[in-house]
Amino acid sequence: MADQLGALIVIFTEIYYWITVVLMFLIHVGFCMYEVGASRRKNHLHTLMKNTMLIPLVTVTFFYFGWWIYFAFPNGPFINGLFPDGSGELLEAPWATAWSELMGAHMGGAPLNPDALSPDDTMFWARINGVFWAAFLLFSWTAASIVSGAVIERIRSFAFYILAIVIGSFAWIIDAAWGWSWNGWMVVQLGYHDAYASGVIHAIAGGFALGVLLHLGPRIGRFRPDGTVRAIPPQNPWLITIGLFLIYTGFWGFYVACNIPILDIGPAAGMEESFWSTTNIYLAPTSLSAITFNFLMSLSGGLMAAYLVSKGDAFWTYSGGLAGVIGASAGNDLYHPIQAMLIGMVAAWVAYKMHHWVERRFKIDDAVGAVAVHGYAGFFGVVVAGFVLWGYPSSMIEGYAKINPLGQFIGAVIMFGVLGFLPGYVVAGILKALGMLRVPAEVEIVGLDLTADKEAEAAAREFEQATREAATKHGLPYGTR
Repeated sequence: MADQLGALIVIFTEIYYWITVVLMFLIHVGFCMYEVGASRRKNHLHTLMKNTMLIPLVTVTFFYFGWWIYFAFPNGPFINGLFPDGSGELLEAPWATAWSELMGAHMGGAPLNPDALSPDDTMFWARINGVFWAAFLLFSWTAASIVSGAVIERIRSFAFYILAIVIGSFAWIIDAAWGWSWNGWMVVQLGYHDAYASGVIHAIAGGFALGVLLHLGPRIGRFRPDGTVRAIPPQNPWLITIGLFLIYTGFWGFYVACNIPILDIGPAAGMEESFWSTTNIYLAPTSLSAITFNFLMSLSGGLMAAYLVSKGDAFWTYSGGLAGVIGASAGNDLYHPIQAMLIGMVAAWVAYKMHHWVERRFKIDDAVGAVAVHGYAGFFGVVVAGFVLWGYPSSMIEGYAKINPLGQFIGAVIMFGVLGFLPGYVVAGILKALGMLRVPAEVEIVGLDLTADKEAEAAAREFEQATREAATKHGLPYGTR
């Protein structure tokens, strides 16, 4: 690094993203606790293990191709005219390929392969590639975990692992390339704005989960013969409570990971002098102060509205807080805190009402309300941002479309429907046709932990017998100390 200021900026950025990854890990801890608390005792180990094993599966696949997709696919299918040469092709991203020297230890010197990498590539990516990759990877885990909660207690582990890879390392990162990067075609041509991923992560994961649930079907006994809903009370409300509070905590990391911590935006803004600022993912200025106001106000609005609409139901009160944050996330870099609170309140109301209407009307068994809290609230959040932020620039770059209701609505449909629901429905349909999607009815009835429980019981009996024999050998009555 050539000078002290440049070195400080690079090292600060490196540490900044590393801290966000640590915080976001708490989201996954929260999901594990939340889903185990919502599932019945006979399914606890299966629920925990599928949420655990998505970590290595999504991590490895995201390393091999997910990270490259983000940089290579901003143009979209058959989208032309994005650049002056009229191209709409894949872009080169040599720092993001699995075999790149920058996907490992590197100090930023001259590239070993100057035909593939430039000195600017190595200088820029050497120290932040790993932590930036990891921040996006944790978003991938979150997308897969959202789907995980919706399908508990009846999905085969292998089927879920396939679905987790599709959503975590392919579908969501394509929508990030299109609508969550400074040069994505949706930003350029639609004016799409989704600063903290109402659509890019939450709507797509909710839509994907809905597509899977249509093939997976409800849990046995969930609906009465007349079609009314039977309640399946959560096994452990305290785990659900703590899990959701850990998700709230991890969301702080989620929010700050969506920012670039320090960037000189003066030249892009037409200024003669430097203007250093935190920016959103679109390289437009924001501040940690702004998102702190809006995060807490949208969380509070969601909690209050959900408490009222659910008549104090603890599960929906906590989930409503999350829906409030998700609903306001698309514009929480620009909203006034009162706007964030009101949008959070409406998002929680939408999530609660839509969940119960869809459940009754279409017999969709979403075990934790993931489609509603993430999908419906996220869709609403993207659309409402088009009205509240109508006319704001989507980027600092001249010529990009401004934020507008039509662009946001089209974006919400793409996120929830085209890249969310459609892949989930197709992949789940293939797995179902192959007999690989759902566990047999007899396994579901006795519990998905049946094999593990039998092995544990056999081990306990063997240990008890060995203890009894040892006590007899020493002339001691069994059970004494």
